[in-house]
Amino acid sequence: MPIDAAKALAAEPRSGEIGWQRRDVQLYHLGIGAGRPATDPDELRYTLETRLHVLPSFATVAGAGSPGVISGLSMPGIDVDLAKVLHGGQSLTLHRPIPVAGTATATGRIAAVYDKGKAAVLVMRTDVADADGPLWTNDAQIFVRGEGGWGGDRGPSTRLDPPAGEPDRTVERPIREDQALLYRLSGDYNPLHADPDFAKRAGFDRPILHGLCTYGMTLKAVVDTLLDGDVSRVRSYTTRFAGVVYPGETLRIRMWRGDGDVRVAVSAVEREDAPVLADTIVEHS
Repeated sequence: MPIDAAKALAAEPRSGEIGWQRRDVQLYHLGIGAGRPATDPDELRYTLETRLHVLPSFATVAGAGSPGVISGLSMPGIDVDLAKVLHGGQSLTLHRPIPVAGTATATGRIAAVYDKGKAAVLVMRTDVADADGPLWTNDAQIFVRGEGGWGGDRGPSTRLDPPAGEPDRTVERPIREDQALLYRLSGDYNPLHADPDFAKRAGFDRPILHGLCTYGMTLKAVVDTLLDGDVSRVRSYTTRFAGVVYPGETLRIRMWRGDGDVRVAVSAVEREDAPVLADTIVEHS
C-alpha cells in the first residue's frame, strides 16, 4: 500500500527556517486579485509597501509554503501519484497578526490519516513560530484518490448544516484568465494549475485554479466587506473545497454574520452556482 498510516504518523516532524519580505506579501495579494482598482485606498493596503498589511491567508504560502503539501507527500510512509491528489480542505489559526516581513521556524508533520474507502485523507499540520512565539497553525486536508480501503479510521465529519436565511452580503469577484499563473509564483508549482496535458491526466479539461487562491480571494472579500478592512480581526479560517474553479470564471461569495464569526458559501457563477467552497467559517474579534 503506498500509504503506511502508522509509519506516516510516527515520522519525526520536519522543521525549517522560512522568511518573507514585503515583496512576497504584495505578490501574494496580487495573486488573489488585489489591486483593482489600482488607486483605490482600500486596495493600496494590499499593494503599496508604505501602507501594507498582511491578509492572514498569506500564511499558506509564506516561505513558499514550506514545509507544504508537496513536501508532505514525501514524508515517510507516503508514496502517491501527484495526479491523484486533491486539496480537500484548509484550516488556519492565527496566534497573532502576521508581520509584513519576518523569519520563522516552520514545523510540519502528518497529524492524521483517514480511510474514506475510495480515498485516503492526509492531515498535514504546520506550526510556525518566530522569536516572539507562535504565529500560526495550518492544517491542510489532502485527498488521495484510490488509496483508501485498508479499514482505518474514517475520521470526523466536517459537514455543517447550511446557514439559515438570506445572506447578509453577496459579492462577486472575477478571476483573471492568468490568475493561476500569477498565483503559482507564490510557491505552489503543481502542474495541475498550468500544464494542460497534466490537467487532462488528472481528469480535467484544462488547468484549474489553486484551491488556496479561491481561499485567499474569499477571505479578502470577508475582511473588506464585513470586518472593516481590518485583517487583524481574523482569528481562524476554515473551509472545505467543494468543487473546482477555472480561470476566467466569477466567484459568487455569500456571507452570513454570526456571533463572532462569518459563515460563507462560494460558487461559480458561470456554472449555475456550482459549489466551490463549503462549510466555511471565519472567526473574528
